[in-house]
Amino acid sequence: MRTLKHGATPGPYIEKIFVDRDRVSKHDYAFELPALKTLRTLDLHPQVTFFVGENGSGKSTLLEAIAIANGLNAEGGSRNMQFSTRASHSLLSEAIKLRCYHALIPDAWFLRAESLFNVATEIENLGAQRSYGGRSLHEQSHGESFMSLLENRFGQGLYFLDEPEAALSPQRQLEFLILLHAIVRKDSQLIIATHSPILMSYPGALIYSFSDKGVQPIAYKETEHYRVTKAFLDSPERMLKHLLEG
Repeated sequence: MRTLKHGATPGPYIEKIFVDRDRVSKHDYAFELPALKTLRTLDLHPQVTFFVGENGSGKSTLLEAIAIANGLNAEGGSRNMQFSTRASHSLLSEAIKLRCYHALIPDAWFLRAESLFNVATEIENLGAQRSYGGRSLHEQSHGESFMSLLENRFGQGLYFLDEPEAALSPQRQLEFLILLHAIVRKDSQLIIATHSPILMSYPGALIYSFSDKGVQPIAYKETEHYRVTKAFLDSPERMLKHLLEG
């Protein structure tokens, strides 16, 4: 095994997740989602795994549960951020068991586009702006603050990102791919829920589709996101006529 500086252990960190419903005493909506009803195990890519699917399919719910099972705050942030504005997460995290490559994870973060404002506030409360580029995230646009987090805070570790494209223009999404590659090369592992065909194009990544058929691996060009986007861009006039006049 390769040794890194300061005795750090290289990634990847999570090899496989197990869902044991017997660990949860109460009924929970997550177990009724079609994609998650039959889920028992899921292998993760050692570098980048994407969760894709329709709104409400369960991809963000599973991502959140895995993050919480790793000791992260449901609303996002690092391990030392345990603030709460409204408890709305499912009990799925209680059913999650992990098979890990290593016991030591040098860093971990759960980044949600929808709760970035709350995370930025907690960073200020902790007086930790220097670790995030020295400029308050509240003084930057949504997309700028998101990219600032990746550039200044993400190093070697385990990172969960929930629909990061919500904060990013198409050009920024291309820049995100550059940052993603740099983070991967630092021996990091990332699990990302996304709708963006730009982001999920990252070479070699494992893509899981969440649907009524369950959670299944899928090739990039077979995803609905790629096919619909390509069909529209290939002939926007025809597509618009079909949609608006059909």
